[in-house]
Amino acid sequence: MTNPSSEHPLQNWVLLISLALVWGSSFILIKRGLEVFSPGELGAFRIVAAGTVLLPLSLPRVKKLNSKQIQNLIIVGLVGSFIPAFLFAKAQTQLSSSLTGVLNALTPLFVVVIGSIFFNSKITRQNALGLVIAFIGVTILVSVKEGSAFGDFSEINAYAFFVLLACMCYGFNVNIIKHSFVELKPVEITAISLLMVLPVALVYLMAGTQFSYKIVTTEGATLALIYVAILGVFGTAIALIFFNRLVKSATPVFASSVTYLIPIVAIFWGVWDGETLLFGHYLGIIAVIFGVWIGNRKR
Repeated sequence: MTNPSSEHPLQNWVLLISLALVWGSSFILIKRGLEVFSPGELGAFRIVAAGTVLLPLSLPRVKKLNSKQIQNLIIVGLVGSFIPAFLFAKAQTQLSSSLTGVLNALTPLFVVVIGSIFFNSKITRQNALGLVIAFIGVTILVSVKEGSAFGDFSEINAYAFFVLLACMCYGFNVNIIKHSFVELKPVEITAISLLMVLPVALVYLMAGTQFSYKIVTTEGATLALIYVAILGVFGTAIALIFFNRLVKSATPVFASSVTYLIPIVAIFWGVWDGETLLFGHYLGIIAVIFGVWIGNRKR
């Protein structure tokens, strides 16, 4: 592994491990929230919780932005937080939390592909090889069916494509930030982009769902609410600030290594919660992580 930093090695390791634990635990929190709330309710409240906790950081700074920066931050808020929050929740209605965490590891490869297609970045043979290997792993994961020790590859779980769409959104998000926000600090990008989508999430949550009714009438709603609030505050708001700080403090290679730790945490929580992984799942997991590693390692 690349030397994290000559200036703050301990801090960077703490940030890396903290991010892996927080993001890796996000999928089990989504699972718990879905026991009471619909995917739309969960996604909207996740954004509301994240945007609200960062209001002290976003409100004083938003007045200093020009119209172009605000437009770009609206896009970042949508593709970097808002849309993925709904997609992950929808995916986990039919997909285990552990496998969702593994598929999320494809994000760095989508960053490469989106950058190549829309932002004039170069895609190398190494990137292409990693994409092929990871694609094979995804194909295995979405095809495995319970019924035998090795699984049945005769059907496809289409809900995995919601995760792939979320990873695609993250790919756009990273490239937009890279090319459009050189002058803004990471904390400003995170806080203000969430502020931009907060009103939409709040209006939808209060006027377009049964969220308020469920809080009052549904058994277990309070606990589910706490799970989703933790997901929004820690898994979205604070984690994004930590990650942006890690990117600034350490090397990009070291920061991106969190991608390989998240699935491990997600799988741990899934197995602890009684989720079953077949032999085919393990093959797919190995292929996805190996493909991401090949596609992103530095020569």
